[in-house]
Amino acid sequence: MALVSAAPYLALLNEQDSSLKAYALTSLNDVVDQLWAEIANNITDLEELYEDESFEKRSLAALIISKVYYNLGDFDSSVKYSLAAGDEFDIDEQSQYIETIVSQCINLYTSLAQKKFENESVVIDKQLTAIFERMLLKCIKANDFKLALGISLESLRLDIVEKILHEQIETHPENAMNLINYILVCSSNVISNVKFRKVVLESCLSLLLSLKNHQDYFTVFKIIVQLNDFEVATQLFKQMFDNGRIAIAYQGAFDLVSSASQELLDNVSASLKADETFKSSKPLQSTLLHILSGVPTCDLDITFLHKNNNTDKTILNKTKNSLEGRSSIFHSAVTFANAFIHAGTTDDSFIRKNLEWLGKATNWSKFSATAALGVIHKGNLTQGRNILKPYLPGSSNSPHSKGGSLFALGLIFAGHGKETIEYLKSFIDEHGISAGNSDNDVMLHGACLGCGVAGMASNNESLYEAVKSVLYLDSAVSGQAAGLAMGLIMLGSGNESAILDMMTYAEETQHENIIRGLAIGVTLLNYGREAEADKYIKELMGKENFMLRYGGVFTIALAYAGTGNNKAIQQLLHVAVSDPSDDVRRAAVMCLGFVLIRDYTAAPQIVELLSQSYNPHVRYGTAMALGISCAGRALPAAIEVLEPLTKDPVDFVRQGALMATSMILIQQNEHSYPKVKEFHKQLAATISNKHEDALAKFGATLAQGIIHAGGRNVTINLENSQTNTLNMKAIVGLSVFLQSWYWFPFAHFLSLSFTPTAVIGIRGKDLKIPKFELNCHTKPKFFEYPPKVEESKEKQPDKVATAVLSTTARANARAKKQTKKEGEKEEPLDKMEVDESKLEVKDIEETKSEDTEDKREETVRYSKTPYKIENLSRVLPAQANYTSFLKDSRFVPVRKSRGVSGIIVLNDTQPHKRCEFIKTVRQLNVTEAPVPEPFILSGEDLEDEDEDF
Repeated sequence: MALVSAAPYLALLNEQDSSLKAYALTSLNDVVDQLWAEIANNITDLEELYEDESFEKRSLAALIISKVYYNLGDFDSSVKYSLAAGDEFDIDEQSQYIETIVSQCINLYTSLAQKKFENESVVIDKQLTAIFERMLLKCIKANDFKLALGISLESLRLDIVEKILHEQIETHPENAMNLINYILVCSSNVISNVKFRKVVLESCLSLLLSLKNHQDYFTVFKIIVQLNDFEVATQLFKQMFDNGRIAIAYQGAFDLVSSASQELLDNVSASLKADETFKSSKPLQSTLLHILSGVPTCDLDITFLHKNNNTDKTILNKTKNSLEGRSSIFHSAVTFANAFIHAGTTDDSFIRKNLEWLGKATNWSKFSATAALGVIHKGNLTQGRNILKPYLPGSSNSPHSKGGSLFALGLIFAGHGKETIEYLKSFIDEHGISAGNSDNDVMLHGACLGCGVAGMASNNESLYEAVKSVLYLDSAVSGQAAGLAMGLIMLGSGNESAILDMMTYAEETQHENIIRGLAIGVTLLNYGREAEADKYIKELMGKENFMLRYGGVFTIALAYAGTGNNKAIQQLLHVAVSDPSDDVRRAAVMCLGFVLIRDYTAAPQIVELLSQSYNPHVRYGTAMALGISCAGRALPAAIEVLEPLTKDPVDFVRQGALMATSMILIQQNEHSYPKVKEFHKQLAATISNKHEDALAKFGATLAQGIIHAGGRNVTINLENSQTNTLNMKAIVGLSVFLQSWYWFPFAHFLSLSFTPTAVIGIRGKDLKIPKFELNCHTKPKFFEYPPKVEESKEKQPDKVATAVLSTTARANARAKKQTKKEGEKEEPLDKMEVDESKLEVKDIEETKSEDTEDKREETVRYSKTPYKIENLSRVLPAQANYTSFLKDSRFVPVRKSRGVSGIIVLNDTQPHKRCEFIKTVRQLNVTEAPVPEPFILSGEDLEDEDEDF
């Protein structure tokens, strides 16, 4: 019989005998979940028992009080008394109460631990620590190591993390490596404290370097990129050469070039050259230094883009013919579209074939048209200077062409500017002393932008000072570029004196352009700084000048890029609905895209309501936020939000929506994403519509350039797949591209975010590209190029019907009857046509059934029977997981990992067999006699080299 009242037990609480009170408490504990409402009336009696230190069962009283508060919904009080209950609080008990309170305890502990890391005076209850550690022990015993590590990292408990890893290394080394990789992922998603993240990464690094039998060099490289530690990289390369791991060292060097900052690469190269034990003059060592210079990576990328160029020039010609060339906005639009479509392909035939049209460009349109050569030849480090020679200062061209060529030079050497920085700096030193000369200003504008792009993240003090001298000329034209370039050069350094200089000058100058350039410059200095940038964010957001608040919003975006930080998201959402300036509100919404790069699936849900805002600036920001966060992802939820915006009544909203949709649908075909066909038609219709607004046409033209970018062989990739780090160059390129709202030549910065989608296998011995095949276990239709647009023939005038006499008609009919065979049925052609139409209907029905199958295959596109692709082929990010090396392939990758893409160093299992190689663009451009292959006289050295490969 169920107990209906707790009164008898409650009455016993007032007895003098301790054993009776203990009995009452034991009985109440059994019925508290059913009779908590009645017990709650006597909670003061229970509290008195708990406070009586002489009472033996006081901890049981605390447990009952905790359960009562739990049922009342007061979790804070419940947690307080559960901690006081000591051993009576059994975390192994299977109940909703235990689950809820333990969860609350872990949250409380995590919060206090984070505060204690910053302030040692914070005290954490011993019982709370005990519950936390017991729960972790429970996870470890259940082999749920990832959960235990995740909670430990969130609570900043490095000791537990190290303990788990050490135990796993001793017992299950392979599992330990998986857990370290999991920690690396958590370091960017879970750990919000920058100092603790650095400590964790350093701990993982020392742990990995201490391993001897299970050395994972590629995981070490991932950590080096995140720590930006050139000394460890130097030691690692030396160790690998000592151990004969040359090919792996080359692969690691290629990974660093694709994801590390220019400063790190320069420091590693300088450190290795200065180390006498490395013997940098030897062939193998000099090859490593050559890889770290970035030249081979750029050469391989442009070779891929040149070889696989699938540009649809019909689209570009149609767009050019549809738009009025004399209009500056349309001329610039076609210039940008051409630059994007041919980015990195080295194909400038469109420009050469349309020199007359190009001649219509004036002033800054001419600047952009010349700078477009830098985008087209981006990465062509060996030929770049020669290509631009006719336009560079010293030629007879206009100042705008000269300025554009200096910017173009920076774009060609973007991120690998060692060879060109001195030239650009010397130009600034020579011309940066005179103010007020408009022609000089234009060239300095181009030179500063060139310095910024070429010297990006180099932390080059002398270059920074040269650009700063241009800023102090206080010219609106060159000063804007100088402010931006200062930020690019010191990208992510957080240099306090530089930030102070820039913020001080921004408040002193009267030029809006300079203030805007400096605001974005400060943003770039705080890239990836997270909490360390908060003081600058607070200062900028408190400024009266809306342009400085605009910079503050972008500082939030880049400081917290890819973190999904809740505080940053809340701050941006607050500004998006409250700031008096439309520019700041638009920027705040756009910047949500940067914070949500890794949590891109949440972006449509967060901005959906903002997409329906009455304010067109907020709607534009929504479109670009989705374009940034979901770039290259083809996320259906994002396209659903964007579709109404592409038909928005406001022209610039349509512009943003079209560009954002292109960024999301880049490299998609109608099999992988059916709506892409309609979108292509929409772009063409927008451009050809004579009644469409100029801004929308401009956006549609740029959108065409984006969706067909790099000869249809590049995507916008904001994460480095090999190192699981953010693609700094791509994020910076996108953020400066957004500034083209104010200054259109900045649109060229988008080219920095284009990443080739290639598989490039190179032989480790000599860095040559061998010809061989790979398997692709999927259906070709999902990843093939979209069909090219057919050239529409000019419509011929309708022919006038020829008059036919009745006598002629009768004669023709008689002749037809005579030629007809006996028994032949009438009008066979018509029947054939009917049959064909029926066949078409049948085909349509089959297609529909195939479409439903395709929908089921959206997640699983695996095919048992693979098709073959060649080395140096286009492999999309989604296709990489289905691509693999042949079972008995002669060439074997040095890195065994799922997903075949990017530059892959290969071991040749049959080095003495003949092999056909693919020539790079650099080799094709060599006109003089080829340099003989390096040879070695010493037999001892030869033996060493054979051992290495």
